[in-house]
Amino acid sequence: MPAVERHWLECELAVIGAGMAGMAASLFACNRGISVAQLGATGGIAFSSGFLDLLGVHPVEESKRLSDPWAGLSAVQGDMPLHPLGRVPIGDIRAALAEYLRFLESVGLPYLSLLESNAEVLTLLGTVKPTYAAPLTMWSGVRAWKEKRPCLFLDFQGLQEFNANLVSANLKAEWPATRSERLTFPGSGSADRLYTRHLAREMELSDTQEKLARLIRSHVRQDECVGMPAVLGMRESPRVLARMQEMIQAPLFEIPTLPACVPGLRLKESFEAYLPSRGVKAFWQRQVRAVRRVEGGPFVLNLGGGGEVEEIRAEAVLLATGRFFGKGLVADRGRIRETLFGLEVRQPENRSHWHHRDLWDPRGHPVNRAGLETDESFRPLGVSGQAAYPDLYASGSILAHQDWMRMKCGSGLAIVTSYAAVKAIHGRRGGHCP
Repeated sequence: MPAVERHWLECELAVIGAGMAGMAASLFACNRGISVAQLGATGGIAFSSGFLDLLGVHPVEESKRLSDPWAGLSAVQGDMPLHPLGRVPIGDIRAALAEYLRFLESVGLPYLSLLESNAEVLTLLGTVKPTYAAPLTMWSGVRAWKEKRPCLFLDFQGLQEFNANLVSANLKAEWPATRSERLTFPGSGSADRLYTRHLAREMELSDTQEKLARLIRSHVRQDECVGMPAVLGMRESPRVLARMQEMIQAPLFEIPTLPACVPGLRLKESFEAYLPSRGVKAFWQRQVRAVRRVEGGPFVLNLGGGGEVEEIRAEAVLLATGRFFGKGLVADRGRIRETLFGLEVRQPENRSHWHHRDLWDPRGHPVNRAGLETDESFRPLGVSGQAAYPDLYASGSILAHQDWMRMKCGSGLAIVTSYAAVKAIHGRRGGHCP
């Protein structure tokens, strides 16, 4: 019988996961000259609102919203020393965010930040939340909310992912000078269902921009600014925004919609275009079927899904597989398990302790803080309390001792812990993180 030919690839680092944490890890690694192969579905990042939350609430049991995320991080380091963000020096947190924002600027997706304080941004429910940075296309909404300027909120007939009347109605008590209108998107005719990702592609056409601008302008009365669902183009949103504002003669801003929303898709497409151009070997939509460690040698990752490369051999692995949605963790009748390496998962003693009796318990539920415990280098711990493998790392929501949804720190958690893990990987190879 003829021998079966094996197709494999060698690299210094295999990043498993292509959500926010995985993309950030690949970015930081390739910036440091580390050869990277990245695997996993990219669906998670598309569900992002586009906001870059660093830390918005602490303590969670008090639902205390933070205007100063840096003071909040200092408090977390004292109150919750095992929280992943509490284990990273403030200087490294600042460096991670600065490098990430420079990347976004370089690919034409600029974000703005107050730097030393959180901004208050509008959500699709007509609520306001604190965030560290937001896309340029949303920034006029920050100013409009702060100044309570007369504002027109718009949506489109047939669009299911955003309701301008809901936004206006929920803001009325604190922002009386708001109103809403529903328009017919140019060229949509009698279509009974529209999708933001399709509208965003249409908005890259000059003819569509001109028609919509005329339509919006005809509905502007005493309004001093206009808010609308996030559809101002996919790849050139700053240019589309600038042209639309010029034509309607008023500040214009986007508001995130239901997932998968356009700001998240912009992030996804930006990473997918940039990382391969920097040498990252991308195997997005390919899953890892099995992992083994060659004694004294590399990790060997067997890939599923077909393709020329069937095996990745990596000196180090970074797990950015997420929690239950990303299938980095799975729950059976009794336990929560890590799916690839069978790593120890920090969790309540039994399932009856996963949740408090009160669904709305202000402390949040213990299951939300389940995940992988790591050492100071973000290497997952084994049963001995030491690193399970010397060259296995983890970042993002799979980490224990954090409740990113309630603390409003999801993006910050992903970016900062990926930076810290890559810094440790680079350091072990004799490098120095800038």
